[in-house]
Amino acid sequence: MRPGTQIRNFSIISHVDHGKSTLSDRILELTKAVDPRAMRAQYLDSMDIERERGITIKAQNVRVTWRGTTLHLIDTPGHVDFGYEVSRSLAACEGVVLLVDASQGIQAQTLANCYLAMEHDLAIVAVLNKIDLPAADPERCAAEIEQVLGIPAGEILHISAKTGDGVPELLDAVVARVPAPEGDSAAPLQALIFDSYYDQYRGVVSSIRVMAGVLSGRDKVRFMQAGIVHEVEEVGVRTPDPTPVPSLGPGEVGYLIANVRDVGEAKSGETVTLASHPAGEPLAGYLEPKPMVFCGLYPIDGDSFEDLREALQKLRLNDSSFTYEPETSSALGFGFRCGFLGLLHMEIVRERLEREFNLELIATAPSVAYMAYLTSGSSQRVDNPNALPPPNNLERVEEPYLTTTIISPAEYTGTILDLCQSRRGEMQRMEYLSPERVEIVYRVPLAELVIDFFDQLKGRTKGYASLDYEPAGYAPSQLVRVDVLLNGMPVDAFSSIVHKDKSESYGRKMTAKLRELIPRQAYDVPIQAAIGSRIIARETVKAYRKDVIAKCYGGDITRKRKLLEAQKEGKKRMKAIGRVEVPQEAFVSALRLED
Repeated sequence: MRPGTQIRNFSIISHVDHGKSTLSDRILELTKAVDPRAMRAQYLDSMDIERERGITIKAQNVRVTWRGTTLHLIDTPGHVDFGYEVSRSLAACEGVVLLVDASQGIQAQTLANCYLAMEHDLAIVAVLNKIDLPAADPERCAAEIEQVLGIPAGEILHISAKTGDGVPELLDAVVARVPAPEGDSAAPLQALIFDSYYDQYRGVVSSIRVMAGVLSGRDKVRFMQAGIVHEVEEVGVRTPDPTPVPSLGPGEVGYLIANVRDVGEAKSGETVTLASHPAGEPLAGYLEPKPMVFCGLYPIDGDSFEDLREALQKLRLNDSSFTYEPETSSALGFGFRCGFLGLLHMEIVRERLEREFNLELIATAPSVAYMAYLTSGSSQRVDNPNALPPPNNLERVEEPYLTTTIISPAEYTGTILDLCQSRRGEMQRMEYLSPERVEIVYRVPLAELVIDFFDQLKGRTKGYASLDYEPAGYAPSQLVRVDVLLNGMPVDAFSSIVHKDKSESYGRKMTAKLRELIPRQAYDVPIQAAIGSRIIARETVKAYRKDVIAKCYGGDITRKRKLLEAQKEGKKRMKAIGRVEVPQEAFVSALRLED
């Protein structure tokens, strides 16, 4: 029998909250991969943060056996910020299970993930989940899938991942419809690393998919892009607990430990081959994801800077979709400018740094990357508001746009159009998927989307609308930098690039918020928002007033006057040399302006 004929590699993809992790739980139970006493909900979600939020952040793989066939299952995230995890997982598969909630129907991420699978030429097994819900309408949803994705309604399976109803039939369909992996065991070894994490005792542990050849324990292997050679310490499979095996053949998915200590050597997309008999060329890796949202991360304690650098290196191994580079701020000291795929991604990375590496961090306000074209004819990328050149050197500033796809019940069309227009959106098209559901496509500036667009959309549509987006290039815009001055001195951490029309309201909001947060000094502290040299908003933190004339009773007014004048002079001198200390809590609260 040809190697790999009894193997099926598949991924579960869907919109957020359509039941991927629950289906994975049922498959683990049904194939008896997990002892019933050890079983728990969201079994494959290993991070505390995933279990608390009820979402999958990292793709997880597991090997199970069903009626004599080995199944490699990869459970993927659903949120749009983690689409990169999905695309990496699909490179290790031959087929996907496309899960659709039978009460909600097709959502924006369903479409995005399905198109990703089609681009990879994968077999698609369409499944309607949650048929046990009273609100389920499988016939309507099946007709919608047939109309929008062209998958015949007769081929769509009906299951309930919660009760396990229909899951055996789904596994049979996977075996029947997903092709077996190709690959020659006699060819030179080619194995693709699709994920890694750092173990402090064993070094880098990489998830790999063998495309051709055989990988055995104690082999000397070459990492082709890094150009280094290591000896294999252990190869194994996750069942779901890590289990060592003698070797992995073509089509098999497992893990590799090769005593790699430098986290930069075993990146995702790396090709592993034998040092003695190397492959001619590496496998096509992954496109580097482009960060869309930027913020500064600074340790609260300046001595923790090196700890933060080390933590970022280790975390980047496990999540290569964020970037970081050192930066300094006069207000916050030394830190890193980090780039993320979205706001949720930013929150998760920050929370993982704090939990997994015991760091205390301040994050500056999120910003996006602008293109500044100078009067000298050159251009520069600006991902930090403080790097924007002065207005007299600027010819124009361009900002990034996104094409956003919103799918919603038709009754909310008006409120969605109103939201998109208020965020400077331009409508591209609107079409009805069915009489009750509408697809609206807008071109919206990324800066308008990163803050609270998703929350507003969910609020206005009672949670029924879904959102997907993709980059749509740059376009010129009227943008200005708003600086915040305390006692006449600019505080770089509070600077922000905003649209000219919204600059005054932003300035007023920021100064009002800071007035509440900055403690009173012995002198008046003016808080100003400025564009260049023009002040657009001002608030004042009033001084403490020490009653210097308390000891004067009755008598001549000139004595009181003299004491008050002396106090006034003292305050003037203090104000001239005084630096306003901004407490850390004020930074944290003020940079969450949107709250």
